[in-house]
Amino acid sequence: MKNDDSKIVLASQSPRRVELLKEISSQFEVAPSSIEEVLDPGLRPEENAQNLARAKAESIAPSFPDCWVIGADTLVTLDHEIFGKPEDKEDAKRILKKLSGREHTVVTGICVVGPEKSLDKAVVSQIKIKPLTDQEIEDYIATGEPMDKAGAYAIQGKGNFMVRSFSGSKNNIIGLPLDELKILLKKTYHPTYRGTYGSKSF
Repeated sequence: MKNDDSKIVLASQSPRRVELLKEISSQFEVAPSSIEEVLDPGLRPEENAQNLARAKAESIAPSFPDCWVIGADTLVTLDHEIFGKPEDKEDAKRILKKLSGREHTVVTGICVVGPEKSLDKAVVSQIKIKPLTDQEIEDYIATGEPMDKAGAYAIQGKGNFMVRSFSGSKNNIIGLPLDELKILLKKTYHPTYRGTYGSKSF
């Protein structure tokens, strides 16, 4: 494949990541990874997020040898505990009660696997959640939104009501830190990231 024909592949079917990637790339393919997301309790959240992002990208890359494959994984952590997606409604309630009235950390690992080079990085943001009543938690869980979100909430969705403030990249909190991703794409030499990509420039 010639460089001019090279393309980007997103190893995720997350609607949030798809929409974010559209902000910097006018065309890409979606090929979700099906790896089992297993955390290593002996590693820091940043390391776990990077490892999972890399595993997702590497699991898809052999099928797209001339492409730049993007993997991403987002974790929520508080008091040395890592919160992924809730297992059920009771788990969502447990997570939201722990986050209530506290500041926690969101870590997104990103990885770009290119034909000649692979790079990964972890990006960190801080979020303060307002004190939540039991009724607020119950009503929010009833919307169904928490069930496929790390930390059991979505800052870009109905869960925005509980966010008092945040620092760092909002895109990172949603699941794909675009500024850092553009840097990785440039470093792994995707030719469309040396100036403009369609109508996108950065």
